[in-house]
Amino acid sequence: MGRGRQKVLVLYLANSALDAPVVGWANYDGTGERRHMAGDSDSPPYATGLAALMDGWRLFQASQLLPHPRGEEFDLAYLKYEFFFEQWIETP
Repeated sequence: MGRGRQKVLVLYLANSALDAPVVGWANYDGTGERRHMAGDSDSPPYATGLAALMDGWRLFQASQLLPHPRGEEFDLAYLKYEFFFEQWIETP
C-alpha cells in the first residue's frame, strides 16, 4: 500500500469571496517533486480560489473575517484574505 504526501497552496484573495482575484500566493510541495520559492512566478497558479477548487484542490482553512479596529480600516500591512488548499498525492 502506498503512502500519501500533501501539497499545500496558499492563495491571498482581493476579498473574502472565493471567486475574487488572487493577489498573492505560495506553494509547498510535500511530495518533493517540485521546489517553490516565494516570488518564483510572475503570475498566480490560479486566477481565483474557485478555479483551484475546480481543479481538484480542497479548501481546508480560510481566514477569520474580523473587522479592523477604528482608525485602521485602510491598513495594508498584511494580506487579509488568506485561503489554504491541499492536494493529497499517493506515492509508492
